[in-house]
Amino acid sequence: MKKLLAMISLMLVACMATGCAYLPSLLSGDMLTTGSSVTSSTTNAVDGDTVTISREEYERYQQFDVLLELMDLTNAYYYEEVDVQSMLDGAANGLLQGLGDPYTFYYTPEEFAALWEDDEGEYAGVGIQISTSYLTGLCTVSRVFDNGPAREAGIHKGDILYMVEDMYVNSSTINDAVDVMRGVPGTDVNVTVLRGTEELTFTLTRATITVNRIESGMLNDKVGYIIMYEFAGDASVEFSRHLQALEAQGMQGLIIDLRDNPGGWVTDAEEIADLFLDKGTLCYLQYKDGSREYYRTKTDKADRLGFPLVILVNENSASSSEILTGALMDRAGATVVGVQSYGKGIVQSVVTLDDGAGMQMTVAQYYTPNGNAVHKLGITPHVEVHLPEGDNGMYEFGDLNDPQLAKALEVMMEKLNK
Repeated sequence: MKKLLAMISLMLVACMATGCAYLPSLLSGDMLTTGSSVTSSTTNAVDGDTVTISREEYERYQQFDVLLELMDLTNAYYYEEVDVQSMLDGAANGLLQGLGDPYTFYYTPEEFAALWEDDEGEYAGVGIQISTSYLTGLCTVSRVFDNGPAREAGIHKGDILYMVEDMYVNSSTINDAVDVMRGVPGTDVNVTVLRGTEELTFTLTRATITVNRIESGMLNDKVGYIIMYEFAGDASVEFSRHLQALEAQGMQGLIIDLRDNPGGWVTDAEEIADLFLDKGTLCYLQYKDGSREYYRTKTDKADRLGFPLVILVNENSASSSEILTGALMDRAGATVVGVQSYGKGIVQSVVTLDDGAGMQMTVAQYYTPNGNAVHKLGITPHVEVHLPEGDNGMYEFGDLNDPQLAKALEVMMEKLNK
């Protein structure tokens, strides 16, 4: 059946490419035939140049008549030769955009390949991480990588990405902007940011960027600190390695910093939670039909069960950050410090299509182990700490001038001294 649909799709594309005005359509009973012969068979069939499909499938294809008409008109009258594949890619994008869900979209084969390259933790670009708000449309620099072009040029965490070359950047153009910033090492790209009331333009020379997703250190002789930037690549393995190193230094309590962490793979959250929790629920997904799927921690007896934990979150902590926070809050007694998290309580499935393209689609909403919804609500911290007005959080790693981190340390010391 799948091969038949693929063949029919190819026929439709061929028709569109040649500018035909309509598809031959002869009905016999409940069947549609394209070609010179008619069959009354009740199943799909292929016979020479003739493809027979059911009435139900024919009526499905009729929904796309307007697209065929648009293709015919552009083939006939557009002032230049058209790129049919580009138009089909645009149609696929538009189809998914019609859902009104910013987390469901189409990848061309090239974009899909780049997605997996990103997960490997190395790419050629300018060395910034962007946090995008689909509410305000603003794209904020949430991280500037050490030794990268952006760091050397003076771009700061908290800057608003405003333009890349001559493209204005917002939540709907950010993917295109990222594509422009990436490229061949040694080539230049112009990037404009907003910093307060200033508009600053930098010419950055692209370089190979190695992404470190975890940093750690001791804040004092008792409290360890791990900052996690995203759930991707080997993040869970790196988290475990950093955790062991801190324990070797005498750590008695741990602060996990998930501020500005946009999330990533749920399996990473599951594997990190496994370090602190016995067997049980990490979160559960609820699908369109009301069915549930449970993600569970698997350790028979977690070595660090009852280990004092404080988690830092902010308005950009989303997705897997919220899954991990919710699980450790509900089941490990973790104290959450900061401000209300983003509230991305939905999960996406990434699907590979036959031609090497792909799609990301929202498939379910998730809930914390205690049954608390997160989507559009976020996680409310136990201890709310806002940054002072005008403070965009541009602090170096472990800087206790950061009021949120300082409060997290204070909360941890209270836990340890009980």
